[in-house]
Amino acid sequence: MKAYQITGTEGFASLRRVELPDPFPKPGEVLVRIHSVSLNYRDHMNVTGLHGITGPVPRIPCSDGAGEVVSTGFGVTGWKPGDRVVVPFMPAWLDGDFTEMHAAQALGGACDGLLRELVCLRAESLVRLPGHFSFDEGSTLPCAAVTAWDALHVRGRVRAGETVLIQGTGGVSIFALQFARQAGARVLAITSSDEKAARLLELGAEKVHNYKTDPAWDAWAQRQTEKGGWTRWSRSAVRRR
Repeated sequence: MKAYQITGTEGFASLRRVELPDPFPKPGEVLVRIHSVSLNYRDHMNVTGLHGITGPVPRIPCSDGAGEVVSTGFGVTGWKPGDRVVVPFMPAWLDGDFTEMHAAQALGGACDGLLRELVCLRAESLVRLPGHFSFDEGSTLPCAAVTAWDALHVRGRVRAGETVLIQGTGGVSIFALQFARQAGARVLAITSSDEKAARLLELGAEKVHNYKTDPAWDAWAQRQTEKGGWTRWSRSAVRRR
């Protein structure tokens, strides 16, 4: 199979396309052909060394992907060839509290990721891709979308009529914008250009502030909420009751 590997600490210069043996599913595993991977900023940091090399080299980057089942190992039920699946960012974290063991098995960091044609994963870690999603769309969900969902619906418990502030136009923020609007919340946004501001308005943001032309975005946000207090923070969204 074809794959890309980080082979050193020289940033993108150390990224190489290589030929590796096709993997074979062990008992309890599923062999998946990867059709799409998405790029998160974490992937950029790992390749360029901004976050440091978090695993041994050579190492295959990229944590998020979608594809189809090729074959299954002994004892696997519920999956068959041709099934469309999403690969989770942390395939070992199935339930319970987050632990260092889960972090050590995060794809594309401490262990090989998905920038390859084929991968074997535990059957119970895969998520079925709904028919109305393309592989490209499905590949964006595990890291960015789940982070935004957790911020708004798990930790924030956002409700209709509340205000959500998103910071920037990265994947997490754009998902937060969509989830917040779907929940009936109003969305404020800050960004670095008028072009991005126009796009955020098209996507449903009520008001957008360019922090390059006016760095005092915090004062702007307070004015939009009649100087109300901020009660909940997340990586991508700030919520006001």
